[in-house]
Amino acid sequence: MQVNIGIDEQHRHLLADKMSNLLADSYLLYVKTHNFHWNVTGSQFASLHLLFETFYTDLAIAVDDIAERIRALGFPAPGSYKQFSELSSIEEETGVPKSSEMIAQLVHDQETVIRVAREVVAAAEKAGDAASADLATQRIQLHEKNAWMLRSLLE
Repeated sequence: MQVNIGIDEQHRHLLADKMSNLLADSYLLYVKTHNFHWNVTGSQFASLHLLFETFYTDLAIAVDDIAERIRALGFPAPGSYKQFSELSSIEEETGVPKSSEMIAQLVHDQETVIRVAREVVAAAEKAGDAASADLATQRIQLHEKNAWMLRSLLE
């Protein structure tokens, strides 16, 4: 069935592509943050363990919201590790870095998600898609706060 939500197919397709990048980055950030939650050690263990849990819990909800928005635009949401790795610019971590390196990586990755979400906002505003712009703006606000909190731990 044809999608008729007041946004032409070309704009919906572009938005779905941008949202797919945001979904992939968010999912890989979820996996990395969960990995760090499990494996963090050191003097900041308790606080980082809880902070990382807060972050990955939010990301678990976010990936569902983003995927559902892609579906509402009329396109399939990517859902495999292969697709996510092809669409994402988040670097996987297969080792167990020291806690300060975990924090530095997560700052970088939070900022990556912010930049991708800004691309979604720009495309959504061009298309007149307030719902996608709102979702991406909320992600920007949260990831900016997360990056600030993490950067503060490195000072």
